[in-house]
Amino acid sequence: MELNRYNALELLHRYVKNEKMIAHCLASEAVLRGIARKLGRDEEKWGLAGLLHDLDVEVTNAEASVHGQQTEVLLKDYTVDPEILDAIRMHNEYSSGKERSTEFQYALAAGETITGLIFATTYVYPDKKLASVKPKSVVKRMKEKMFAASVKRENILECEKIGIPIDEFAALAIASMLPSAEAMGL
Repeated sequence: MELNRYNALELLHRYVKNEKMIAHCLASEAVLRGIARKLGRDEEKWGLAGLLHDLDVEVTNAEASVHGQQTEVLLKDYTVDPEILDAIRMHNEYSSGKERSTEFQYALAAGETITGLIFATTYVYPDKKLASVKPKSVVKRMKEKMFAASVKRENILECEKIGIPIDEFAALAIASMLPSAEAMGL
């Protein structure tokens, strides 16, 4: 069976129960679609990678040495573009044992990681609404190492490896997430 957004969402809800993680995956999907649009790439394919990149997070208990590698097993009943599986495996360089090297790999790593910084920035705003967040605030928070300390800034900066400067990347990510803000609790 060909993997599509409908069955990808079904799988996400089957394997991921944490609502914040589901929101993160929805945000990642939105950002990856935005990046694909900007770069003239396949929005469906990139969106599916964003949506499913953490499909195995609860199965693996987020164990860094294996997270990202089990998703392929969870998708065994579906026909999945090999580039999607590769990008998902490579979003966690640690478990893959290799360094990212393709545009798609960089895009997924940067795109899914910036969502964490955007969520954290949104939560410190008085109204806690994504619509209030300015790109310059996200970029400013990038420099504050103690703010959202678990967010890997070096992953976000991989946006520059695909030709998108950080200021522009923050704006693109916020704009991409805005239409789905309510579904993400933002």
